[in-house]
Order: sequence, then C-alpha cells, then structure tokens
Amino acid sequence: MALIWDPLRKKEVAATPEERVRQWFIIQLREAFGVPEHMMMSEVGFTFGRKAYRADIVVSGRDGVPLAVVECKRPEVELTPAVLEQAMRYNSVLGVRFLMVTNGKKTYLYRLEGERFIPFDHVPSYEEMLCPQ
Repeated sequence: MALIWDPLRKKEVAATPEERVRQWFIIQLREAFGVPEHMMMSEVGFTFGRKAYRADIVVSGRDGVPLAVVECKRPEVELTPAVLEQAMRYNSVLGVRFLMVTNGKKTYLYRLEGERFIPFDHVPSYEEMLCPQ
C-alpha cells in the first residue's frame, strides 16, 4: 500500500485518491494562500446530533476559532449540491465563514454573507480569511 506524508497529522497515511486530493489542497493553502501549517488540521472529528463526522481540513484563526472548512473528494467524484450540503452540515458545528469543496480538478468556494453561503471567486488568502466581513 502506498503512503503519503500528512504534515498536519505528522504521519504517513494511506495514499488513497481522496487523501492525495487532501494533501494537494493542504499544499495549496500553505504555499499559494499563506495559511500557516499550524493553523490547519486534517481529519477533524466532531459530532452533529448523534452522528460522528470528520472534516477533511479545517483552517483556524490565530485565536483558534475555525475560519474555513474544506471537503475533499476523489477526482472522479462530481461536486454536486449534496457535497456542498455535507460541508454546510459540518459548518452547523464549526461555524466557519468559508466553505471549500474540491476534487482536485475543480474547486468551489463559498463565503458566509449574513445567513447564507454565496459563491466566492477565489481562494482567500489567510489574511483575507482573518478580516471580519
């Protein structure tokens, strides 16, 4: 079984197609958008109702409060409204201002405006995520 290094969990993990997308997006967040590695967590477990969930990537502010949640899918998985709904369910617990869904080929971004998430035209820099709306 092939392994891939997860710098957030500080260990090698199975290099599944979804994991490869997750690791690619962690690099994008760190290198292209300036998110400090120590402000990201992968495979974040939490409960909603009585059900256990895991968010693929959570970006936190300097105060430790979650700013963004990223849902990663295998490259062949279509990014349907159901995928966005999954990320929105996570947000019911996490209370983030940004939602991102990616399959490594396409990435959709949403920003909270009022009570709704609206499409956002770019991945915000870490500094932009920190700025109150």
